[in-house]
Formats: sequence, C-alpha cells, structure tokens
Amino acid sequence: MPRSSVPPPPPPPHIRTWPDRAALLADRRRALEELLRRSLGVHRVLLLWLLALAAIIGWSLLVLPLQQIEQHDPTGFILGPVFAILGLAALAPSVVAVVLAVRRDRKLRELLDAWLHLDSHPPTDARLRSPGLSLFWFLSSIVVGAIGLWASFAAAGTRKTYFSEVVLGMGIGLILWMTGLIGVVKAVRHYRWALRVLAPAHFAEHR
Repeated sequence: MPRSSVPPPPPPPHIRTWPDRAALLADRRRALEELLRRSLGVHRVLLLWLLALAAIIGWSLLVLPLQQIEQHDPTGFILGPVFAILGLAALAPSVVAVVLAVRRDRKLRELLDAWLHLDSHPPTDARLRSPGLSLFWFLSSIVVGAIGLWASFAAAGTRKTYFSEVVLGMGIGLILWMTGLIGVVKAVRHYRWALRVLAPAHFAEHR
C-alpha cells in the first residue's frame, strides 16, 4: 500500500479475496504496523511540539499590542493590528490542527481494532504494544506539561511590571501544559488499549 495513504478497513467477509491465510496475515501485519506508526510514531510527537511552538509564537504576537499599549508605544496603533492578525494566523491553525489530529487518532484506533480482530498472529500482535514508544510519549509529555505548569505559576506568582507579561507567561504555560496533557493521555490510552486488546487471553480466543 502507498506510504502516503492510511490503510483502509479490512473488506467485509463476502468480498475478501485473499488466496490463503498467509496472504491475509501479511496484509494484516502491514496495515497494523502502518497504523501504529501513524498513531504513535516519534514524528507525531515532533509534530505536536511543532504545533505548540506555532501556538506560542501566535500567542506572543497577540500579546504584543497589549504590551505596546501598556508601554505607551505610539507605533502600537499601526503595528498592533498587524501583530494581532499575524498572531491569529499562527495560533488558530495550530489549534485546529491539534483538534483534527485528536479526531484522526480515534479513526486510527478504530482501524487498528478492525485489522486486529480480522485474525490472530501473536508475534505480530505483540509488537503493537510498543512499550518504548508509549514510554517516550509519556515521559516527554510529563516534562513538557511540568514546564507549562511552572511557567503558569511563575507568571502568576511573580511580581511583573506590566500585566501583559503575566498574560504572556500564563498563555505560554497553558499551551505547554495542554500539549503535555495531550501526550500523556495518548500514552495512557495506548497502554490501556494494549492491556485490553493485546492480552494473552486475546490471543487464546483467536487461535
């Protein structure tokens, strides 16, 4: 199957054309590995962080007009709207992309379940646990979330000269905290899914 396309769901029983079980298991393995890569691959973590960085840049640009007003900067009347538009242009697509990615993860999980229940092959299925990737998602997201919480509390608890500094710090902290939370939830869901679906009892039932 093309690397750029998401594997389709397995065909209904009445139109399956695999010549034998070996061919079925081969297609099943390729589909499961590709779906797992698209769901839990390292590139997905990097994409999430990139979207968070774009959101931070957008938030910083949105706060700039407020900083200019507080500092009585006369250029704020001209540059303020420009910074606001640029900030929205960076922040809004990042938020939309994260929402779409969360929805896409649900679809990928449904496809994983469909291909997994098509048949059983313990060596292939055991690799789907991916404890290393799941742990990487969990630990890296914990770090990002902790940095976000620290930034939020530091912005709220430290005496600032301008209110815009508090808004900026708390916004950045919230973005990082939400990014970490998304990653932690994803890692925990995969772990629970692996315990539920890839347990030894599951293999025994499908033999």
